[in-house]
Amino acid sequence: MSVATGTGFIALAGVAAEFGVVMLMYLRHAIEAHPELSRKETFTPEGLDEALYHGAVLRVRPKAMTVAVIIAGLLPILWGTGAGSEVMSRIAAPMIGGMITAPLLSLFIIPAAYKLIWLRRHKKSVS
Repeated sequence: MSVATGTGFIALAGVAAEFGVVMLMYLRHAIEAHPELSRKETFTPEGLDEALYHGAVLRVRPKAMTVAVIIAGLLPILWGTGAGSEVMSRIAAPMIGGMITAPLLSLFIIPAAYKLIWLRRHKKSVS
């Protein structure tokens, strides 16, 4: 792995971390908007699923727009043939691949993991 590829992975890690942090913030706000989830008498797993769904759905359009803009900006760099294009394409390649997989991770895996962790932390209060 070259230094340029490593730089691309570092940039990708920053964008992926931002995706994850913002998703966690939206999921937390969605759960806080459903106060019935914190009371044992009114808690239902379906209610938790619905809250998490609404929190995740709010991020689909902004995430899709961000990914589209990043990929559209990186494709000319990846396919460029000018001076320095060899190094720049090595930076762009991991970013493009990661921009395809990172949003999927934050849209599917993070809400599922958040649900499991939330249920484990609130097991005593809602059971």
